[in-house]
Amino acid sequence: MNKTVQRLVVEKKEIVNKDNFILSLKSPVPLVEVQAGQFLSINVEKSKDVFLRRPFSIHDVNYGNNTLDVLIKSVGPGSAALKEVEVGDLVDTIFPLGNSFTMPNKGEKVLLVGGGVGIAPMLYLAKVLQPITSDINILLGSRKGEDQILLDRYAEVGNVLTTTEDGMVGEKGYVTDHSFMKERLQDVGRIYCCGPEPMMKSIAKLAEEKQVYCEVSLENMMGCGFGVCLCCVTDTHEGHKCVCSDGPIFNIADLKW
Repeated sequence: MNKTVQRLVVEKKEIVNKDNFILSLKSPVPLVEVQAGQFLSINVEKSKDVFLRRPFSIHDVNYGNNTLDVLIKSVGPGSAALKEVEVGDLVDTIFPLGNSFTMPNKGEKVLLVGGGVGIAPMLYLAKVLQPITSDINILLGSRKGEDQILLDRYAEVGNVLTTTEDGMVGEKGYVTDHSFMKERLQDVGRIYCCGPEPMMKSIAKLAEEKQVYCEVSLENMMGCGFGVCLCCVTDTHEGHKCVCSDGPIFNIADLKW
């Protein structure tokens, strides 16, 4: 798939809560096709301390408006610098990068699981899945109730389920503790998952026990985005693979978990 290097215009900056924000980036030309699960890499030009590009899952795509949305959590100097961009600023990007989630069979029941900022790719994935199946369940987990964000938008594209460790929103506990995982997982045809590695490993274990096909989106540290710097390597049954170029989407059966 062709990658493009573009300086996109910040059309909108939406502050979601104290930690998270969304940048809507507009292309001056028609967008190339973006598949669910792919990411873009941003050159953080507003910071003198950030030298490497930062990768972000593509949160949403609007071909009619030629915009890409990225959901960003401010956790370090790169994301903090991006939070300072203003509407009208230009952002240097490379996209689309990486592979994509595989699509289910027509009408197949699917479960999307996002933990923390791992919810980011699940919105666009759900939208892509809508013409294929109407049985879309989206399980979103967070530590605190205040960390549960954008639930109304996810509810527009699927059946939303939630867990929080403090019990303030949805069921109390981890995503693996949700009643859906205990009572209905065996009815699911495919699981798509993104979030902290311990969470994804727990989901993978449940999927293996129930013999449910499962793909995960890995979030290894990435430097180049092209498989050159080798800082994002993960171990698979076929040897070491780069998450940025061979992934970020992997079948759990291929990972040495």
